[in-house]
Amino acid sequence: MIDIANPRQIVLVTCRAVVNNFGKQELKDNITTIIWHSPLSNEPKMYCISIHKQRFSHELLSKSKVFCVNFMDVNYESHVLFCKNNTGNNLDKFIATGLTKMEAQKIDCSLIKEASAHLECEIINEIETGDHILFLARVLNDKLYRKDKRIFHISGDEFSTII
Repeated sequence: MIDIANPRQIVLVTCRAVVNNFGKQELKDNITTIIWHSPLSNEPKMYCISIHKQRFSHELLSKSKVFCVNFMDVNYESHVLFCKNNTGNNLDKFIATGLTKMEAQKIDCSLIKEASAHLECEIINEIETGDHILFLARVLNDKLYRKDKRIFHISGDEFSTII
């Protein structure tokens, strides 16, 4: 089914929460690759993302109730692929990818400095949709830095751009 709905723009979602890591409480930042996301409303500004229940980011989102959507240029395809294929449970994806972490302005979450645009989102509802959770969020801050060629997912590890 997923390939029938493609191509779809792919984004990197950042999230942060305190988690239990081998009996020790740690503040963890993570980057996850998402293709299931969408604007929901202009007034108020609303956005949603869908995350598999088994993913590490699901735990962080459920605890923190915030996330950032980072719209990436096609030149960051390898970074997107790395974040898609690796868990952040015991890996710092910022360090592993070389992406630059910066702080969001309106929420307690990291952003990716190299992104062409950001959405800072506060989760207002979670809906179970089978093996995924749909996180509905209010956009508290949005910034467009530049209009770059964005990454679109075709199938598997195959990407394209439309511009």
